[in-house]
Amino acid sequence: MSHALCLNRQCLGLVTRIECIIRPVAGGNGLWTLLCAAGLSGSQPTAIRVQGPFRGHRVAESVLEAIVSNLRSQGYEEAADPAIWQLHMQAELRKVNADQARFLSGWETRP
Repeated sequence: MSHALCLNRQCLGLVTRIECIIRPVAGGNGLWTLLCAAGLSGSQPTAIRVQGPFRGHRVAESVLEAIVSNLRSQGYEEAADPAIWQLHMQAELRKVNADQARFLSGWETRP
């Protein structure tokens, strides 16, 4: 499975889009996160969700596979469209990395 997917579903003339991407968490500690953005195609995402961090790429990939399987059962189909919400997810990944850095630095400063 790819590190990034785009899924679409058409309902009542509107196309709902979901983009998912797996990215490593900063720090080189083997943690990975899954980010998903959802909204109407052709507009800004209305929701961005983060799952993880997961210990290892394969764990994150298996979670992505489960989510995609569930979405397919709801009528979503994989689209060949290029990802359009990468900047939104990159901003969310920066927040995850900042939170992770604060968490780890808190442990390092305690006796």
